Amino acid sequence: MRPLRFPRTGPELLLRAYANGVFPMAAARGDPTVHWVDPVRRGVLPLERFHMPRSLARTVRRGIFEIATDGDFPAVVRACAARRETWINPLIERLYGELFRAGFAHSVECRRNGALAGGLYGVALGGAFFGESMFSRVRDASKVALAHLAARLSAGGFRLLDIQFLTDHLARFGAVEVSRAEYRRRLERALAAAADFYSLPASAPASAWLPLVSGAPPSGAPSPAASSSGGAGQSSTTTS
Repeated sequence: MRPLRFPRTGPELLLRAYANGVFPMAAARGDPTVHWVDPVRRGVLPLERFHMPRSLARTVRRGIFEIATDGDFPAVVRACAARRETWINPLIERLYGELFRAGFAHSVECRRNGALAGGLYGVALGGAFFGESMFSRVRDASKVALAHLAARLSAGGFRLLDIQFLTDHLARFGAVEVSRAEYRRRLERALAAAADFYSLPASAPASAWLPLVSGAPPSGAPSPAASSSGGAGQSSTTTS
């Protein structure tokens, strides 16, 4: 990583930084400054190759979690920061709150019996979404949030889901690592694209978004056996 320091930090500067391929981190919760990071290798999750485990799809269908977007952005950021070691300091909390109020930052929340069980947040700019952090208080909650985000971005025409750093956990969903130069090429194309984070309703039911990432047919779609004669029916398979 190559930390960069800027003399002044504000929401506009954050957006310029993202558009130029860098993102903010603090060294620790108590560090009052922000470092701007430009990794040599960048993690991305190709939306067209999102891998939805069967067990996770079953969890979504069971309706264990109520899923919403932008319902309580500050609570999601606070939960992501509530770790023994974190790069989210009070300055970052404040700046992302300002980005949220300006319509650039978003959260996905999973609730169980009304209580916040997990979620994630990030920044949308053009057709790029920059995932910042995620948390889970209940098993699978953050995974469901990630799957919902991928479906929402796919439905909205996004071209890039930036995950910053590749981890074994994210690799299971299809995430890969690319060079800085390749990332910048993908970023340039994504920034030029028109996209809509709200192409799905804020509290879209699973039947509306799960098929976008699971390979399952939409609710009410005809089965292959019911396809018209004269052509091969399109089969759908949920990967594990």
